[in-house]
Amino acid sequence: MDQEERQLLAALQRGEEAAFDVLVRRFQHKVYGMCLRLMGERQEAEDVAQEVFLSVFRHIGSFRGESSLSTWLWRVTRNHCLNRIKHLKRRHHRQHLSLESPGERENQTRTRDLPAGEESRPDSRLEDKQLRQLLEAEIARLTPEHREIIVFADLEHLGYEEIQQITGLPLGTIKSRLHRARLELASRLAPYLEDSGERKNGP
Repeated sequence: MDQEERQLLAALQRGEEAAFDVLVRRFQHKVYGMCLRLMGERQEAEDVAQEVFLSVFRHIGSFRGESSLSTWLWRVTRNHCLNRIKHLKRRHHRQHLSLESPGERENQTRTRDLPAGEESRPDSRLEDKQLRQLLEAEIARLTPEHREIIVFADLEHLGYEEIQQITGLPLGTIKSRLHRARLELASRLAPYLEDSGERKNGP
């Protein structure tokens, strides 16, 4: 942790209300964004984000600074999201919640295999708002295991070491899941990227 984070942590552990206000202002959008990407449904993401900050308020005293404050916060966020996903599964909700309506999702579901060796980051060619929305929708269709790795690595731009601290997964598992998740996501997006390229280069 840098000096600023250490000072904030000390104030949080002293129970200073102003410090919690600083924490919420600094991280509320990132926490909500991560919840939304991991869960794919806005109301659930809002509820879980609130639970995350309540949990931080209750348990900040047990945090010993073995990682950065932000890494610990992402770990708390991930755990709450996974617990809610399991809860929803038990209640027979759909396994993959969408950012869009079911009808829109059905119309957008198309897959195609990529040629061997194509594994560049699938969001690198998404240049307009429509395709970015499509990216979010297709990320929501991934399994929870693949979805979280894509979110951490390619959307939040976290390094392998920090992802390992957040998830507790071995480095080899993280790399292999990221490899498979990128291939799957790129395969799902390939038809739309090709269509977009044809429209831009057409007569």
